[in-house]
Amino acid sequence: MTRWFVSRHNGAIEWAKRRKIPVDRWVSHLDADCIRNGDVVMGTLPLGAAADICSRGAAFYSLDFQTEERQRGRELTADDLLTAAAVLQRYTVTKENGDVL
Repeated sequence: MTRWFVSRHNGAIEWAKRRKIPVDRWVSHLDADCIRNGDVVMGTLPLGAAADICSRGAAFYSLDFQTEERQRGRELTADDLLTAAAVLQRYTVTKENGDVL
């Protein structure tokens, strides 16, 4: 089992390190072909990527937090994430086949 943390944001990486979250691989971009059954992937991913890693038998934990509108579009620091009560929340994401709207 490999524990991955996916982020290109220094504030998110620092937040995880401060929280002493166990991570084996820190990456700014995830190659889903590297994910194996039983892996844990943490961070922020597009839904399609999250569905892909879940379909491979990995657990996906999203970095969830609430921001104010004025904070959107700017880099958040680890302190900003702590203030925003950031958490790693597990999600199971599946992609359904069907018509595109």
